Amino acid sequence: MSLRAFSRLYTTVAAAQRITDGFIGAIGNTPLIRLKKLSEETGSEILAKAEFMNPGGSVKDRAALYVVKDAEERGLIKPGGTVVEGTAGNTGIGLAHVCRAKGYKCVIYMPNTQSQEKIDLLRMLGAEVYPVPAVAFDNPDNYNHQAARHAAGLENAVWTNQFDNIANRRAHIETTGPEIWEQTEGRIDGFTCSTGTGGTLAGTARFLKEKAGKENVKIFIADPPGSVLFGYFKSGGKNLADRTGSSITEGIGQGRITDNLAPDVDLIDEALHIPDEDTILMVYRLLDEEGIYVGASSALNAVAAVEMAKKLGTGRNWLESKNLATAIPDHLQKYVVLP
Repeated sequence: MSLRAFSRLYTTVAAAQRITDGFIGAIGNTPLIRLKKLSEETGSEILAKAEFMNPGGSVKDRAALYVVKDAEERGLIKPGGTVVEGTAGNTGIGLAHVCRAKGYKCVIYMPNTQSQEKIDLLRMLGAEVYPVPAVAFDNPDNYNHQAARHAAGLENAVWTNQFDNIANRRAHIETTGPEIWEQTEGRIDGFTCSTGTGGTLAGTARFLKEKAGKENVKIFIADPPGSVLFGYFKSGGKNLADRTGSSITEGIGQGRITDNLAPDVDLIDEALHIPDEDTILMVYRLLDEEGIYVGASSALNAVAAVEMAKKLGTGRNWLESKNLATAIPDHLQKYVVLP
C-alpha cells in the first residue's frame, strides 16, 4: 500500500465514531448529508442533519436524554423511579430507550391518532402506553395533562413536560447547533425545520445566531397544515388563531407558543407553509433520487429547505454554493406496516 493510500485509509478510520458508553453515549454527532439533487436544483448546498441515525431513530433522543438528566440533576427522580410524558411518538421512543438504559420505568400518554406501529414499538421497548382521545391543549383531558396527573399520583415519579421543559431546548443549544457549526466549518447560511415542542428549532437557532451573528444566518420555520405557527409568524406575532384542519404528518405543528419556543420567536426570520401534497412528493423524491428513506416530517423539512433556497436566492447571485441545513428527524419505518 502506498503512503498516500495509507494516509487516506487512516484519515477515514480516524474520522469514524469512537466506542461509545452504551446507548446514552451514542446519542448525537449525527452526519450532515448533502442532498445532491436538491442542491443541484436550487444552486445552494442543501445539507440534511441525519437525526434518524441516533440510536433510538430520531432527533428526539437528544431531548429525551436532556429532560431525564434535568430531572436527575434537580433531584426530581431517584433510582428505580418512573418517567411520565405526553408525546405524539418519537419523544416517547427516545424516553423508553433512555429509561431502559438508566433503569427507570416509562409511562407514555399519546393521542390515539398516532400510528399503531409507534404504539407497538413503545410497548416492545417496555413503556406503559395510554392512547387517549386527541383534544385541544386547553382541555383537561389533553394527553399532556393526563400525563402530568399520572406522575403526580405516583411515588418517585416525574412528568418531564417536553413541550415546556427548556432542558429540551438546551439539548439543541449544546449539541445540535454546535455539531452543525463544526460540520460546516462555520459556513452555514440558513437553517429550517418544523416544530412540535419547539426545542430543535429554537435551540439550534439560538446557537447558530449567537455564533454567526444574528444577520448572518437565516432561520425559517416549516409548518404543516393544521398548525397555527405559520399564521402567527406571518402576522408578526399578533395572531395566534384557533387550530383548524389536519395533516398527514405526525408530531409536528402546534396550536400554541411553547416555553421552548417562546424565548426565541424573535430569531425566526420567515415562516413557510408546506402542503401535504408537497411533503408526500418529497418522501418519494428523497427515496428515488437520494436513496434516503424518511417519514413525512423529514420530507416536509426537505421541502422547506428547497423553498428557503428559492426565497433567499431570488435576485441574489451570492447565494450560489451557500449552505442551507435542515433536519431529517426520523425514518419511515415507524409509519408503515412491514410484511
